[in-house]
Amino acid sequence: MKYLLLGLITTLSISLPTYALEKASEKRLDEVAERGTHVMPFDLELTTHIFTKSEKGGIQQVVAKDKNNTEQITLIREHLTEISKHFRHSNFSAPAKIHGNSMPGLHTLRHAKKGQINIIYKEIVSGAEITYSTKSPTLIAAIHQWFDAQLTDHARHAVPGHSHHHMHHQK
Repeated sequence: MKYLLLGLITTLSISLPTYALEKASEKRLDEVAERGTHVMPFDLELTTHIFTKSEKGGIQQVVAKDKNNTEQITLIREHLTEISKHFRHSNFSAPAKIHGNSMPGLHTLRHAKKGQINIIYKEIVSGAEITYSTKSPTLIAAIHQWFDAQLTDHARHAVPGHSHHHMHHQK
């Protein structure tokens, strides 16, 4: 039993995604933050983006740094509600406005057929999350590339998540 458990832990640690990403240049970070103010209604300085990759896609969370900041939490929830509706129709214009049309993974996500990616919005304690899941290896890879690009471009305001991280913020 001990060896079975050790083997399982080793297998899981090898198969989980790694997050050895470099942040973008300071100039790029400033440009992305500036463009973000025209797309995202919440304050990047008061919030954190969390991107957690999974075997079937991933979870994108935005949380207020202060769990009592109801204004930021409301703005986060309104924005993620709206963009999740757009994403379900392969409309990824909001990320394109912030990161550019050549953002890694974006082209593939934009060409996904309706229903090919399951996109679920959910409120969590200090904000909201969107879960992306699909059976398509190509779309899973695109979601992971897209998450990596966001982590790079939002380095001041984003962190990689862990497979258990979203459970700590559940409502």
